[in-house]
Amino acid sequence: MRIQLITGISGSGKSVALRAFEDSGYDCIDNLPVSLIEKLVETMELEQRRQIAIAVDARRGESILQLPALLQKLRSKHEVEILFLNADTNTLVQRFSETRRRHPLSNPNESTTLIDVIEKEREMLAPLAKQAQQIDTGHIPAHTLRQWITEHLKEKPIGLALIFESFAFKKGVPSEADIVFDVRCLPNPHYEAPLRELSGKDKPVADYLGEFPEVGQMLADIKAYLEKWLPRYLQDGRSYLTVAIGCTGGQHRSVFIVHQLKKYFSGKKEINNVYFLERHRELDSRNSRIG
Repeated sequence: MRIQLITGISGSGKSVALRAFEDSGYDCIDNLPVSLIEKLVETMELEQRRQIAIAVDARRGESILQLPALLQKLRSKHEVEILFLNADTNTLVQRFSETRRRHPLSNPNESTTLIDVIEKEREMLAPLAKQAQQIDTGHIPAHTLRQWITEHLKEKPIGLALIFESFAFKKGVPSEADIVFDVRCLPNPHYEAPLRELSGKDKPVADYLGEFPEVGQMLADIKAYLEKWLPRYLQDGRSYLTVAIGCTGGQHRSVFIVHQLKKYFSGKKEINNVYFLERHRELDSRNSRIG
């Protein structure tokens, strides 16, 4: 049975993620106590269910600390994945302010601030974040998160998931990034009027960037680095590795490099136990709004 655990910082989009899994055919349970997860799995197994998604948070305090050991036990019989959603503190404070929701860890009888409880929650969930696929939702709308989850479920996760993600430095580095490359030193198609509204996926932009030797050299250097060190990441037992490529606006150069990396590594038959995903934080968000 495939078990998908959805967790993360309150206000980062767990409910949106859970609905995306439900739309993809998962049996979904929200806010389940950790003590009941094993019993739920046993019941689902007897009913011959194949896919379940469980959302948990830190509101039950110490019980969340039992989760890593429980997940290790479940992995002896089932395929278990963890999705950890995160966002920067300023974004979370703004979201709670807009929705007028109370943070699950807040206590009216204590003089703690919202920022205090957010940081407390980060500390409590840190052991889970280290073994999870992480998505920073601070700069993406809900429909982009749903799109990324749907695309992830189309893949066949065997071994390491290598995620290539483009982003704009002016909006911050994605918190889930493990390796970051800065391509702002490359020629910028934004200053070419016919290319400004296009993206790094479009042929005119690719042709333009292809005219500059330094673009090809940057791409070759990134490929060489990843080919050299990817085996070590595999040996480290990781399930997810996010390679983030950043430029100024996240529309042209970083998108082009990410698209080329995904195409290149997906075609390498000699790389085993790795599957590749392509994400564009700014571009996917923009296209979702337009669509």
